[in-house]
Amino acid sequence: MIKHFRLLKNIGIFDYVETGRNIALGKLTLCYADNGRGKTTLASVLRSLADGNPGPITERKRLSSSHNPHIVIELDNSSAPLVFEDATWSGELASLVVFDDAFIEQNVHSGLTVSPQQRQQLHDLVLGPQAVALNRELDELVEKIEAHTRELRNKERAIPASVRGEFSIDDFCSLPKQTDIDQAIEEAERDLVAAQEQNAIGSTPAFDLLNLPAFDLSAIEPILQMDLDSLDITAYERVQDHLTGLGQNGEKWVSDGMHRIGQVDDANPVLLCPFCAQSLDASPIIQHYRTYFSDAYSDLKRTIADMLEEFISTHGEGVQAEFERRLRTTDASRQFWTRFIDPEDFTVDTSEIFRSFRAAREAVLSLLTTKQASPLEKVRVPEEGKALVVAYERHLITIAEVNQRLLRANQAIMELKERIDSYSVETLSSKLKYLTTSKVRYSPEIAEACDDYSQELGAKSETEKARAQTREELDHHREIVFPKYQAGVNQYLETFGAGFRLGNMKHANLRSGSTSTYDAQIGGASIPVGVSNLAPVAPSFGSVLSGGDRTTLAFAFFLASLDQRHDLADTIVVIDDPISSMDTDRSLTTAQEIRHLTRRAGQVIVLSHDKRFLCSIWESPVRAESAAFEIARSQEGSTLREWNVTEDSLTQHDRRHRVLQGYYDFGAGDQREVAREIRLHLEGFLRTACPQDFPPGRPLGSRFLTKCQETLGGDTEILSASKLQELRDILEYAHRFHHESEPITDGELRTFVGRTLKFAKP
Repeated sequence: MIKHFRLLKNIGIFDYVETGRNIALGKLTLCYADNGRGKTTLASVLRSLADGNPGPITERKRLSSSHNPHIVIELDNSSAPLVFEDATWSGELASLVVFDDAFIEQNVHSGLTVSPQQRQQLHDLVLGPQAVALNRELDELVEKIEAHTRELRNKERAIPASVRGEFSIDDFCSLPKQTDIDQAIEEAERDLVAAQEQNAIGSTPAFDLLNLPAFDLSAIEPILQMDLDSLDITAYERVQDHLTGLGQNGEKWVSDGMHRIGQVDDANPVLLCPFCAQSLDASPIIQHYRTYFSDAYSDLKRTIADMLEEFISTHGEGVQAEFERRLRTTDASRQFWTRFIDPEDFTVDTSEIFRSFRAAREAVLSLLTTKQASPLEKVRVPEEGKALVVAYERHLITIAEVNQRLLRANQAIMELKERIDSYSVETLSSKLKYLTTSKVRYSPEIAEACDDYSQELGAKSETEKARAQTREELDHHREIVFPKYQAGVNQYLETFGAGFRLGNMKHANLRSGSTSTYDAQIGGASIPVGVSNLAPVAPSFGSVLSGGDRTTLAFAFFLASLDQRHDLADTIVVIDDPISSMDTDRSLTTAQEIRHLTRRAGQVIVLSHDKRFLCSIWESPVRAESAAFEIARSQEGSTLREWNVTEDSLTQHDRRHRVLQGYYDFGAGDQREVAREIRLHLEGFLRTACPQDFPPGRPLGSRFLTKCQETLGGDTEILSASKLQELRDILEYAHRFHHESEPITDGELRTFVGRTLKFAKP
């Protein structure tokens, strides 16, 4: 709240005025000033203080002074005074609003017309301070987006279209980064080649597995350990010595002879020589022959021979040739399939493998040959032989691992063959272009330019989100506040008795900013305000509304805007001559609305040249917190001084009442003058209490008393019988003092003064 105008210097008609430091302003403050005394200057000072604009002050610099305006305004809080010096305020008072000619000019009309600028200003007035800040924020966001757009164009030039290919700048910069981009490109290239060579892929077989024979010592060792229990080694050696002595094919000849040995008869089982038919019972070697040439021995030799034959067949010289042939085939297939898949490495050292193979084969073959030469002799596998087999088996493990890689490659080949049915050369070409372009996107030079562009684009996106959210909040507020504001304005217009109303009040977003439109509705017709293309003779805002109507509309706009403020309880409201151009029949209503406003606002300051109007405001609900001052003429121009509103507010009836009450209470005043005031005071009271029956211009006499007598007891009774009699008695006393010769006694006069005061109470 403003407390003091401590200094007004070098502005308008104020030269150097410090008297305001002794005049404390109140919650309601009235300022009276004759026209030309500086009232509008003071309102301009307050309007400048509201927004910090120095213009309303600097344009009123005192012409006769070489110094600039200097103003000091003190608030009722503990903060430092607000000082205007060197065309700058030390602070603003945003909670201050001013209704004056400048308000009307800025927000409502300029004489007979309503300009686009005024409708834009009215839009902000309707929104209220908080929403105006929101609207300002929206405008700033729109400007920021335009700045982002300009910056994006500049950053786009650093990324030539030649490197973007078919991609737009936004799509190019938003391409995701792939850590394995080179591998992805390679796979895409393979897929494209595969799509182009589907027939070759379908007809080319997968990899054959590599194969090398193992040395199964677990199967060989038992054979090497085989013998016959019935044929001991001594007998075996004797048979061998004998057979050797027989010469070539001696063993075959003896074996055949053993089947020809006969006997005499069943009863005399004597063995006979097939050659001389002599008995063989005495032969020491015949039993060894029988065991040597038995089936068991034959089976043993056959088992050894079979094992040797199988071993030679499985581990023959052709093993290496077959393995190397298959390895060459595998390598040739690998050259084909490597174009489409990534087969693992399956290179093997064949020379090392087959050195180990031959060493192990010779060791095992030697053991089997030895066993075949001596079937009944157990042959032990030496540790050296086992080590050679183990060394070779390590190569078999390597080959098994290679086969696992080939199996995985075959799986990939199978999946490729299944996939190529759905391959499209066009689709894969597009994919390859996408990947190669993506790689270019993240090359060092282009990546930096794209990052700059993307950051700017992201910033623009965030600003656009903020704009959308702000616009949504603002539109939501508008949808609520505009109908409410129109209803509020129309309510005030009705209260002021205006013959027109406001209609179709709307908001609109233009490139130049937000604006408002409305109609003036008169007699069922709607006059659009601000439309410039009306016919020259068509009704318009200026032609259908009088000057008083236009001022009334402006004041209704102002009051309705105050109703929209959530901070009205903290708002300082300044009203400068609201009835200067208003019809006189709206003066009382204006005063009433201002009195109502004093209950709700933080402070109300009213400036006017009309004492009567200001006095009608004085009896406000905040009378105890009210103050008044006037701008009076001084030798140097104008000055501020206290104004006794109460004294100027008294009517003649009020003064008579004060005279009578003073005499009754204190015996003050001239007795004869007091006696003469009795009848006049009763007349003033009855004219107010009974205006239809006792109009102005008639004296209080027999005519009125007769009328009161005639209406006694009826529906139109003016005074009751007791009140009428009391009036007659008081008047009888008062009539005695029309002549100065009539003597007066204090006691009698005081009694009738008391009866008069009691009668004149409501």
